[in-house]
Parts: sequence; structure tokens; C-alpha cells
Amino acid sequence: MSFDIETVLVTVVVVMGVVWLLDRLYLRKLRKKDVKEPFLVDLSHSLLPVFLIVLILRSFVFEPFRIPSGSMMPTLLVGDFILVNKYAYGLRLPVSHTKVLDTGSPQRGDVVVFRFPMNDSIDYIKRIVAVPGDTVAYRDKILYINGQPQPVEALEVYNGVGGGKRETGVLHASERLDSVEHSVLVNQRRPDFGPGCQVLANGPVRIPEGHYFAMGDNRDNSNDSRCWGLVPEKNLVGRASMIWMNFDSDLPGFPVEWSRIGEIIK
Repeated sequence: MSFDIETVLVTVVVVMGVVWLLDRLYLRKLRKKDVKEPFLVDLSHSLLPVFLIVLILRSFVFEPFRIPSGSMMPTLLVGDFILVNKYAYGLRLPVSHTKVLDTGSPQRGDVVVFRFPMNDSIDYIKRIVAVPGDTVAYRDKILYINGQPQPVEALEVYNGVGGGKRETGVLHASERLDSVEHSVLVNQRRPDFGPGCQVLANGPVRIPEGHYFAMGDNRDNSNDSRCWGLVPEKNLVGRASMIWMNFDSDLPGFPVEWSRIGEIIK
């Protein structure tokens, strides 16, 4: 069973809010002036504003996430801590995730956090490569959008460090999606479609309204839309915006890569 901090925050705020309201409307009138406030009432008065601010910021402004795997290398490394913009694709209520205000939609090239369609208690992070109305295909390590190959330029042999050391030796390349130029890793020794990742194996797929096609930048080591299908719009969490910390215990020496802190995600 996964720990749902969002539900915990909402529950704490509701309980403390009820205690505060009962005390203000009823209990305070029954209490003698020289009697100290009950512990729970005092706790609610002190901590309710703090938990409420955290809930508002986390639900509607920015939410922190940690990168647990190498599927978005070299853009995001194992151990990166990122901030996710929660208002980029609409404001949603906590827990129910009902959209209450539409502020935009993902564009090709956006790095997006979403609830995994196969298990929405798990958050995934991938890059949006195709939006509603697009046709997407993948052949010989080249991504095709609406029949057009997306430009790819080989850069160098990748040299991984820390938790990403196993990717050493694959091709580090630059890919352009519309105006977004970003890095990808490509392993030429692996097939385009591995076991269980056959969504595009039979040819191009057209993206219906309300859905998106997402892929990891580590093209041959990513569980993404090629394996399990499309990302529904209702599963969107937000757009990855910045790396605010890095901690990788597999790094040689000190486990923090200081140069990554403050890096804008693109």
C-alpha cells in the first residue's frame, strides 16, 4: 500500500479545521476564562495555518518529486529532486483531481508528471511527444510525428555516473520536437520494440482527443506509451520545471551533484 501524502494532508486540514470551528462557535463559550485550551484545540490553532498553506502550495502551485529511475536520462538523472508546476495544465482539486480551471495543455516536448494509467497511485515522468490529432510512429530509433521524422543528431558516446553508470556506452544524441531541442540516449543494439512494448510495432497510431503519447528520453530503457498506451488528460499532474536538489548514493565521493541544482528542465 502506497503512502498518499495528499490524502493525509487533506484529512489533517479537515480534522483541524473542524476542531477550530467547533471551538470558535461552541466550546469556547462553555470554557471558563481561566481554563487552558484543550491540547487538541491548541494544536489546531497553531498548526492549521501551516498545514493549509502546505496543502495549497502542493496542490495548486508546485509539488516536489524525486526521480527514482534512469528512464529520463540524460535529461533527468537518478536522484534528482524536481519541482513540478501544478497550474500549467489546469488547477485540480486534491484527492479527487477534478479540474476546476483550465490553464493550458501539454505541448510536444514538455516533460510531464502524470499518474500511471495502469495504477494511478504511481506517478510517472516522461516527455510528451505527440498530442491529440497527431499520428506517431517509431522506426530505426527515429520518432515520426505526422509522417515527418524528428531531427536527431549524434553527439557522443555516453559516459554515465552514479546510478546511471549502467548506461555508459550508449549513444548520446540531440533530438528536436518542434522548437524543443533535448538530449536522448539510444542503444543501437536493442530492437525498436522490446517484449511487452508493441503499441507502435504495427505502424503509426493516431492520438485521440483527451490523450497524449509519452516517451522516456532514455529511449531503450523506458516503460512508456510504447508499452502500455496513451496518457489520459485526466491523469496529468503537472509540468516538470526545475531541479532543486540531487542526491545519488552511488556517486563516487560526495553523493550530491551540485551543478545540477537550479537547472531548468527542457
